[in-house]
Amino acid sequence: MATGNKNTLFLLGPLLGAIGLLAWWLTHDPSRHFEPSIPGMDNRPDSSIVLEAVTIGEHFQRFSTDFTPLPESWPRFRGADFDNISKSDIPLLDQFDASGPKVVWEKELGEGHAGAAIYQGAVYVLDYDEEARADVLRCFELTTGKELWRRWHNINLKRNHGISRTIPAVNEKYILAIGPAGHAMCLDRASGDLLWGLDIAREYGAEIPFWYTGQCPLLQGEEAILAAGGKALLIGVDCATGQVLWETPNEKGWKMSHSSVMPFEFAGAKMYVYSAVGGVAGIAADGPQKGKLLWETNKWNHSVVAPSPVCLPDGRIFLSAGYGAGSMYLQLRKNGGVFQVDILAEYAPKDGLSSEQQTPIYHDGYLYGILPKDAGAQRNELVCVHPDNIQQAVWSSGKSHRFGLGPYLLADNKLYILDDHAVLTIVKPSKTQYEQLGQVQLFEGFDAWAPFALADGYMILRDSKRMMCIDLRK
Repeated sequence: MATGNKNTLFLLGPLLGAIGLLAWWLTHDPSRHFEPSIPGMDNRPDSSIVLEAVTIGEHFQRFSTDFTPLPESWPRFRGADFDNISKSDIPLLDQFDASGPKVVWEKELGEGHAGAAIYQGAVYVLDYDEEARADVLRCFELTTGKELWRRWHNINLKRNHGISRTIPAVNEKYILAIGPAGHAMCLDRASGDLLWGLDIAREYGAEIPFWYTGQCPLLQGEEAILAAGGKALLIGVDCATGQVLWETPNEKGWKMSHSSVMPFEFAGAKMYVYSAVGGVAGIAADGPQKGKLLWETNKWNHSVVAPSPVCLPDGRIFLSAGYGAGSMYLQLRKNGGVFQVDILAEYAPKDGLSSEQQTPIYHDGYLYGILPKDAGAQRNELVCVHPDNIQQAVWSSGKSHRFGLGPYLLADNKLYILDDHAVLTIVKPSKTQYEQLGQVQLFEGFDAWAPFALADGYMILRDSKRMMCIDLRK
């Protein structure tokens, strides 16, 4: 009997050890000892902004007038409807052969993370020319990469993990851009002529965020909408004249964040939702109350905020940020003509959907996003969650499919995702499981973080120093 027990123990020992090792592997969090990345702790300054006098947009050079218009546009950050979803009916690739998609053209850029806007065959991108010490808005032809014109001003800026990082807004009449040091300029789209410039830091006493200006400006018809900070939270400017039409007082002293202003319509009211450093607020977007603060909460208050608010049709608002912030879920209500905001839930990065840099996509009743690096065992994984339970993923891409801080958009019922190193992945937006359709390494990229632009089947993407146009048409 004793011999039998010894033999049993001899056999069970390795089995129990293997089970224990498997359990450790499944539950081990390799990021548990990670320290959050704090601005200024990577041997770079918190900000390289010096408030020097700048003549905004004073220089212009045209290279060509030969240009072929196209029908589609991606006119601003997150596209025409602010949801990062293409409404084009052009069939797109869902897999790649050995050569990958056709590369239409490539351009070397100054170090940065500024994505492009596309308007009817023209590509607009902010760039910083280190040799000329110039903040430059450049215009290219979409199908050839030929540079049509550029407008710039001189300003001395130091690299702070890149320089340019905002996307222009374009409509039929105007181009609105905001540079790394908060210099906004509005141009005539057809000619490239300068209409006006505004130095936000000087005019409003605003503090430019860590790693330069990150908010993408907003064009609403004849108005330019900018988040200022300093003495005004938001401002509306007449595009034609540069006259400030309205200002939202900033009585709480909230600061400019990297997050962009999102239009939202709820309970019969049009508003702008802005996630600042200090809190989040809704500002009236039309009527006699335009610019008035409709609601606010300081319960969402983090020093680095990059993702924009995701506003759901039922009045729920999803907020997220990196560096340990996690996420918050708000519920907007209207009671007797007055807006109220309730905190539905707040989640640590390991406990629910959150995002460090890109803004999640709401599609067909579900949210899709990439978890931040401090999300524990699921760090950098793509997840799908239902808005009623963002604490529990419907599915995740798994530890063999991590995507970092790169962009993603939805087009032709497919998610296109770019990881930090310029690997492009196509995923079906399934409600039940992760379904990868195709994947290709486009080039040896580094910090490929800029949001996509997509129009007429052509996608503009970039890493920190190279911009590329690829043809995704089937």
